[in-house]
Amino acid sequence: MSLLRHACIVLLMTLLTLGVGSQAVAQSADPNREISTSVGTADSDIWRQVRSGEVDANYRDTRHDSNYNLINAAGQTWREIRNHWVTPFGLIAMGGMIVMIALFYVIFGRKNLDERPTGRKLFRWSAVERTLHWSVASLFIILALSGLNILYGKYVFRSLFGDAVWGAMISASKVSHNYLGPLFGILLLIILAKFLKHNLPKKHDLAWFKKGGGLIGKGHPDAGFANAGEKVWYWLLATAGVAVIISGLVLNFPNFDQSRDTMMWANVIHAVAALGLTAVAMGHIYIGTVGTEGSLEGMKTGYVDEAWAKEHHNLWYDEVKDQAVDAETLDQSTSDGGEKPAPSQPG
Repeated sequence: MSLLRHACIVLLMTLLTLGVGSQAVAQSADPNREISTSVGTADSDIWRQVRSGEVDANYRDTRHDSNYNLINAAGQTWREIRNHWVTPFGLIAMGGMIVMIALFYVIFGRKNLDERPTGRKLFRWSAVERTLHWSVASLFIILALSGLNILYGKYVFRSLFGDAVWGAMISASKVSHNYLGPLFGILLLIILAKFLKHNLPKKHDLAWFKKGGGLIGKGHPDAGFANAGEKVWYWLLATAGVAVIISGLVLNFPNFDQSRDTMMWANVIHAVAALGLTAVAMGHIYIGTVGTEGSLEGMKTGYVDEAWAKEHHNLWYDEVKDQAVDAETLDQSTSDGGEKPAPSQPG
């Protein structure tokens, strides 16, 4: 009897085990049934309520001081703006600028001086001003490249080099962007303050635009120390550049209790302004280097040739032409260990 009773108990336990196991298998094969038994019915009506905010406190998340629901509709809106508007805008702006520069070079070529250089030099940029310029320019290029890598790099480098290399690249881009960004902001504000007096609008600036800045055809419109094109670049830096600085600080220092919505909009503003500036900077770099003869010399040495000053900045040239120095005298002064003459900069 004892043996028979034990056999019955084992048989009963086996049947119970098979029943529970079959129920578990059935639930795992039917996710909807599993959801309904664990958390109640989670149908489209429930998720619609969660998305709209028409739910009680049990559906809130646990983040500190958060007002978001389980589904953050604002985050999805930001993602759509970034992917469908900001990212294509950058490609169109920069790609369009590259095409414009290429076409301009093919059609019009390099803008050479109408007259041969005279060999007499005019002081234009001090050592401090050149240092500021090249520092800001270098930081701008690093930030532009790292930002472009963050925005577009995964579509190129990840597929080419794999996750390991791509991970190192994106990490380096993020660190350099975060730490060099505030330094760029400080130096940009300094350079904007220093060059403000040269970039105030004047009446002759309109004529400069009407004549295409002298880059097309013959003749050169009037220009002071800074021509109208340089002034446009200055004021773009003073507006869009400052927007990049402010929005970047909002993103860089999230510990000042700004909301997630504020940071998402700061991200959009930062990206649009930075991409626009990068596109315009390509034109600025082209004109200041290979596009115009003699332009780069001034920012390298601080001096420009008399012929260049007369053609591109004639109003400024009229103010300082009496201060021209022979190149031989200038070189001799440098070789003797003396300081280069640095007259004032009217304009």
